[in-house]
Amino acid sequence: MGILNKQAIEASDSSRPVPDLRTGDIVEIKLEVPENRRRLSIYKGIIISKQNAGIHTTIRIRRIIAGVGVEIVFPIYSPNIKEIKVVKHRKVRRARLYYLRDKLPRLSTFK
Repeated sequence: MGILNKQAIEASDSSRPVPDLRTGDIVEIKLEVPENRRRLSIYKGIIISKQNAGIHTTIRIRRIIAGVGVEIVFPIYSPNIKEIKVVKHRKVRRARLYYLRDKLPRLSTFK
């Protein structure tokens, strides 16, 4: 299984390279949304956790929408994700930033 997993990651990396993602990074994800027609939706937020699981690696992104905190889990190697761009790196001292849920919304916002 490990060999198939590695081959799938290499095939996905050849079509769309994945940058080095760490907790605390502010990322911009271009996601293809299947509606009546396919359109690109840009999702910008801070990575609060990362789960390493080979081809099933996921990141949890948090952002504030209309004053309400929203978290979405994205599989990194999904074919619906067209581009991942690291906008800024914030220095953090934890592997999981779940404490941002209880803090003021201004800590999860960014320009």
